[in-house]
Order: sequence, then C-alpha cells, then structure tokens
Amino acid sequence: MSQSLERNSADLVVCGKIFTSENNQIVEAIAVKDGKYVYVGDKQGVEAFVESGKTEVVDYTGKGLVMPSCGNGHAHYSIGVALPIVGTVALGQTPDKFLADIVPAAVKKARETGAKSIFGFGWNYITFMENMPTRQQLDAICSDIPIYFADDEGHKGLANTLMLVKAGIMKADGTVLKKDKDIRGGEIVMGADGTPTGFLKEQAGTYTRSFLDTAALYPTDIAKIVVSKVQEHLLAEGYTMYIDGWGNYFFNDNFFKAAQQVDQDGKMNFVLGLTYEIESWMNVDEELKKAADVQKYATTHVKTNWLKLFMDGTVEGGTGFVDPLYPDGHQGLANWTEEELTDITRKTNANGISMHIHTMGNKAVNTVVSAYANGGKDELRNTLVHVRNVDEADYKRMADHNMYIVSGMLWHHGPSWVADYIREHGLAPVGQEAESYPMKSYFDKGIHVTSHSDFPATSGSPDDPFGIMEIAVTGVLAGEDGTPWWPEELLTREQAIASLTINIAKQMLIENERGSISTGKYADFLLVNKDVLTCPVTEIHTAKPEATYFEGKKVYEKKD
Repeated sequence: MSQSLERNSADLVVCGKIFTSENNQIVEAIAVKDGKYVYVGDKQGVEAFVESGKTEVVDYTGKGLVMPSCGNGHAHYSIGVALPIVGTVALGQTPDKFLADIVPAAVKKARETGAKSIFGFGWNYITFMENMPTRQQLDAICSDIPIYFADDEGHKGLANTLMLVKAGIMKADGTVLKKDKDIRGGEIVMGADGTPTGFLKEQAGTYTRSFLDTAALYPTDIAKIVVSKVQEHLLAEGYTMYIDGWGNYFFNDNFFKAAQQVDQDGKMNFVLGLTYEIESWMNVDEELKKAADVQKYATTHVKTNWLKLFMDGTVEGGTGFVDPLYPDGHQGLANWTEEELTDITRKTNANGISMHIHTMGNKAVNTVVSAYANGGKDELRNTLVHVRNVDEADYKRMADHNMYIVSGMLWHHGPSWVADYIREHGLAPVGQEAESYPMKSYFDKGIHVTSHSDFPATSGSPDDPFGIMEIAVTGVLAGEDGTPWWPEELLTREQAIASLTINIAKQMLIENERGSISTGKYADFLLVNKDVLTCPVTEIHTAKPEATYFEGKKVYEKKD
C-alpha cells in the first residue's frame, strides 16, 4: 500500500527492499523532502517525485536492506567515551596486572596532570573475586591522591584509604565511621581487622564516588567532546535514537549543558535522551527538584524527561533482589521500599517526567511494577531496565499499565558451561540460572519491549544492533561455544527489528516523528549491507550500515 503527501519534487529518492517497521510492511521506494518522508510505496509511484538535476536518486536494489535507523534504549556511552579522556580503563585485567601496571599508570598520569583524584573503570568481579585488591595494596602504590576504580558493570568499586577518608567512611588513623551496610543500598566490605577493605558494593560505591573532584574531572568542555564522540560511535553502528543511563554520572549537569550546546550549534544528528539519576542515600526531595530543573536543557534533539533509579544490583553479582533466595540464604540489595518508589513515581510523573529504573531480580521487578501501578501515569510509559527475571503475575500488570521493558536481549547467551557454573557457585536462585532474560513473553503478552546495549557494561556481548539482533533470534553469540538459551523466548527477525526501531521511538515518546518509515515522519533510515530479514541467521551479526541518514541527510558513510 502506497502512502504519499502532496506530490512535488523530492530531495531524495531511495529504491530497494525497504522494511518500514509499520506492521512488517515491505515497500519498494521512498521519497524525502525537507527531511521527511513524502512518499512510501512502489517504484512506479515514486517516479512522480523525481525531478531531473534536483532529486538525488539512490538505487539500493539487490544490495541489502533499507530500514529505519535503530535506537538504543539504555547505555552509558557518556561514561564509556569519557573514561579514556578523564580516567583509566582496566578492562580485561587480572588482579596482579591491575596492581602492577594499571594503577601505577593511573597514578603517573595524575601526577603529571596535577589531578586531585584518580578515577578508573573496568575490572571484572568474577576475575577479581578470589583475589580482590585491598585499600592497603592501593595505598602502597599511592596514598596521597584519592583513588576510585569502578568495575565493568558499574556496581562495585575499589578505593584506597584516602578516598574512604574523604568520603567519611573511616579516619586516617583507622577509626571506622561507617561500616557494613551503613550506606543505604550498599555494602562496605569489612576485613578481618574490622576495618573497610576498600571493596564497595552498589550504593556504597556511588556514595564514595561522589567525593571525587568531579568539577575538575568532568567540565563542560570535556563533556562537549564526549557528546561528539558518542554521536560518531552511534551513527557508525546505525543508531539515531539513544537514552543515556548516566546523565549526571559525575554528579554535575555538564553533560546536559554540553548536549544542549551541541544541538544549538546545529551539530547533533541523533535524538539523545538524558536521565537524571538519584541514589538511595541522597535527599530525595532535593534531588527531585534538580531532576525537574534539568528540563531547561531540552532542545529539539535533546530529551531530558527521565528519572533514573537503581532498584537493585545484578543477579550474578549477588546483589539482585530475588525470591526465592540465593542458595546461601541472602536476598540481594534493595535500594528502595515499594512505598518510597510509589511516592517518587507519583511526584515524578506529576512533573511530566518518566521513570527509568534499573531492575534485575524478580523481587525487584515485582516491587517496581507495584510502584508504577499504584503511583504512576500510564501514558508516561514508565520503564524497567534490564529485567533478568519476571514472575508470571507481573506480566499482566506491566501490560495493563503500559509499562515499557528495556531488555538485556544481548545477554541472552552464554558458553555451554555457564549455567552449571552459575548453579555450582550459587550465583542465582535455583531455576534462574539460564532462564533469565525473557523476550518473546513481552510480545506475547502485549508489553512494549525495546533493546539496549548497556555499553560499556556489555560483558563480552555485541554493542551494535545487528549483533544484538542475532542473539535475540538465535540465543547464541557468534563464535561462542554455546547452545541456544531458553529457546521459548527467542524472537522473530521482525520482532527483533521492532524492538530496535519503532518500540524505542515509543519508549522515547517520539513515535509520531520517528522509528518507522511512514509519510510525515522524519527520514531516519539505514542502508544495510545485508538483508537481515532473509540471510542465514548466523550471518545477521555481520551486517553493517553502508550509510546512516538522519532527517534526510547522510550523516555516516562506511569507509572501504
């Protein structure tokens, strides 16, 4: 079926196999005028929009697939891109290498630049858990500059003594001021000597990190560089819609300010969603005022209307909030009560701001769903992010109250031994080892589901939409020695594309403007070098954008 606006010459016409993300429709041609689709239909009909010498014509027939550009419903490109600039990356390191090379290099860099704090990111809990570096070991490398290294998931941290002193956790003479779970939603791991080891879990880490010299660490001029680098990365992967999960990671508004300035300068070629994060140890009412205040940074392409919270941690890390309990009898870390979340949701939605909550364990999901159902406005599409396990009864409440799920589809895989490893080490409740990240259930039960990459916390999974799509369809990561996880939850190709396109536009409340190829919408689309609808499923991950278009203009072209 053809769609067209008033016929006049178009700026751009594209022909080929075109998947619209509108009810799985496939068409032959599109015409674009002033950045929007003015025709969607067959080749014969599009001829009326071609004016010789004026209309650019792209014939992509037989070269791959034309489809809407993709979206990423939750990731942390802001911090992932910022880290090499403002800090030190420790990905893929062993504890010995971390102490022998990574930390000394970070200290050297700090001394050369006159930095007042040392920040890093990327060590892996599973790799480090048997030989966790201590504050004393960090002190032996540097005791006169505060050190904080977050793990690769951002849920744990390592600090030296001076960092703990600056955060008021202990005194320099060893006197303990805060211990165990004195910081709400977190844990200060204590040593045999009764003092902190320097290992911090969940909100104890975010609390300590807030005492870094963040004004010097992340000023607006650095944030503007980060915005530009994030854009370059996104467009190359085929994303033009994106929600950043850590807008105020450095406890200032500089990323908001930078995004606004980049768009006002006419240099933003994607739609950026920014969340304002509140931690459970903060004064909530004061922070809610700040979350409302950052709405002043909104522009045409910068959307600021989300409040981010952490309900719990990660299941495999032992901090996801679960029921039944972990094999050792603990339940995980819950940052908020249902009553508190209900109140926060009510106040936040009253200001026209949507909720965006990190939620992993099934008990955490149950709590957040109850808060949204009892305190939220359904039209604001309050969102649960990641969602490792769901109790059957909660699916209906999600659907009834128009809740959105930003799914960890990219994590729906593992080596053949991983479920046994999780089981043997008690890293998940019994029965939740491999049956973890549902996908198809959301479609079956009328729940809107979108995709995220959670970059840089990808845990060895792909960041690009087509790598994620292959996992969603096959349950296997290319090149991994594994069998399909939870086959009942695998998606069709069309469902996977929907979760990467129109559903993310809906999550961002911009589906009337973007997310599918339809007349009147902005012409945001991809020329993909492979037909991911028909190619062998094991080849989907090899697909790449030949070109990315945003509002009718080519903003990325693959280099040979």
